[in-house]
Amino acid sequence: MPLIGAVADDLTGATTTGVLLARSRARTAVFFNEKAALKAEGVSALDAILISSNSRPLPPAEAKAYVTDAAVALKNMGVRYFSKRIDTTLRGGIGHEIDAMLDVIGEDAVAVVVPAMPQSRRIVVGGYSVIDNVALIRTPVAQDVRTPVKENYVPKLLAAQTSRKVGLVALGTVLQGEDAIREELQKTREGGAEVIVVDAISIEDVAAIAKACVALNWNVLAVDPGPFTAKLAQARGLIGEESPNIPTEAPAEGKTVLIAAGSATPVTKKQMEVLCTDERVKRISIDPIPLINGGGEAEEAIEEAADKACGYLGEEEQPRAILFETALHGTLLNLDEEDGKRGYVRGQSANMINAGLGRIVSYVLKRVGREKIAGLYCTGGDTMVNVCTTLGVECIEVIDYVIPQTDVGRLIGAYDGLPIVGKGGLTGTNSTAIEIVDRLMHEATRK
Repeated sequence: MPLIGAVADDLTGATTTGVLLARSRARTAVFFNEKAALKAEGVSALDAILISSNSRPLPPAEAKAYVTDAAVALKNMGVRYFSKRIDTTLRGGIGHEIDAMLDVIGEDAVAVVVPAMPQSRRIVVGGYSVIDNVALIRTPVAQDVRTPVKENYVPKLLAAQTSRKVGLVALGTVLQGEDAIREELQKTREGGAEVIVVDAISIEDVAAIAKACVALNWNVLAVDPGPFTAKLAQARGLIGEESPNIPTEAPAEGKTVLIAAGSATPVTKKQMEVLCTDERVKRISIDPIPLINGGGEAEEAIEEAADKACGYLGEEEQPRAILFETALHGTLLNLDEEDGKRGYVRGQSANMINAGLGRIVSYVLKRVGREKIAGLYCTGGDTMVNVCTTLGVECIEVIDYVIPQTDVGRLIGAYDGLPIVGKGGLTGTNSTAIEIVDRLMHEATRK
């Protein structure tokens, strides 16, 4: 029976936390929604279950409803320890979603919020979020089209969203160690706080916070990007120490990685430019307008891209990778404007582009078969969801990461066992795409 359960507001967030548990040898599955989890078979063999509520861009009431359903699903599966996975850049209605989970877990529950992910240079100091040495509100996330973040002070950000009192345990206390943290947590809760933010700048800080919570024997809702959830599980003796989980066999040869690049961030653009300097990588650029328009226009564009890819895969020497992209060439579209022109609801243009990328990948797999394919690489959580949904996949077993927030898994169900990597648009260095393709070649040999 799974003892650990988490609700994430998007799929890549769920895999990020799931991978930290999987690297500690907990058998971990990530479900795309609560309906997929409820109808799944064999969940009793799992140690941890994560469910994506896909709620980050939704209005508060709608987001709370999805999170509530996911939390109830976990509770009905027998989960004992709960987490609310949050974005490292604090996007979405975190406070509203905390309220939803606390309402399900029980009246004695307290949310301990540890937004730090030191492995990815995300830390919290004095309640302020710092991303790779830059204040959160000075990063590109602050200008995110769908979920901008305008408040850098985490307690204030949460207080504007949650109905519960918010407290803070500052870095000065955290640096004194487990005993000091435990005393300050107790004092803060006695002061009426039900949501407590805790500073951390290192993974050792996160581990000390986890040990303090276990010593208090609280019914804790862990609210974090993943490290605090993993350290709590370790402190409770549920999992072991984290370590890499890399296949020992030589990389596969004569196979191709299919890349669906849905992210349009400068980080992703540069990574793909570096990847495409390798002549073994084929780039297929797709005009996004036909995909947005839908109907016959979209079908024609999808078939054209799939035909071109199948032509490459039919050559005597297969490409190492084929990149499908709609936003890494030419002028970047304003998708809100495209929605307005067509009378679409906000976000529909982006969804139609991602669905188009998913259909292209599906067409290629159906026509050439999985034996030619080493694995799938998706940039952006929405792209990954659309690719998997189009393939008929609603669950991924997570295994490891290439780098933190760039997660390796295997499809469950359709194309069972096919490796997949999901990467957030802001994650990684210039060489990350190359590293991902290399890793998928290794994963293609995993038994």
